[in-house]
Amino acid sequence: MQKIQFYFLDRKPTLKERTRLKLFIEKLFKTEKKRLSSLSYIFCSDKYLLGINKNFLRHDYYTDVITFDLSSSNDKIEGEIYLSVDRIKDNAKIEGVSFKEELHRIVFHGALHLCGYRDKKTNEISEMRKKENDYLMKYQTKY
Repeated sequence: MQKIQFYFLDRKPTLKERTRLKLFIEKLFKTEKKRLSSLSYIFCSDKYLLGINKNFLRHDYYTDVITFDLSSSNDKIEGEIYLSVDRIKDNAKIEGVSFKEELHRIVFHGALHLCGYRDKKTNEISEMRKKENDYLMKYQTKY
């Protein structure tokens, strides 16, 4: 059984080299010294993710990603990462980067949350951005 799965609800972005991306995400967890058991990425719309944000987190605003840690122990990581394709497209335009780059950034961002990184305080945001950029660079250079 594969450790990482991609699911497409009401959005299906172009996601090339899926096997390579999955292997890279597994490598990310190993680099962060975390044991990955299973991880599902669910690609959806703003509307779908807003519903999750309201129902589970009591937040009434759009977001690009929500990560759920479903691990039953500290030994192995299990999780679900919901990504709004609509929000990622908008953020790519705002940031002046390609959709592909922003999509990969958010894929890695969700994985980094499961590795223990946070992004609420200024210093946490800075560390998260550094990690995202490091992994983006490694992925783009075909490790």
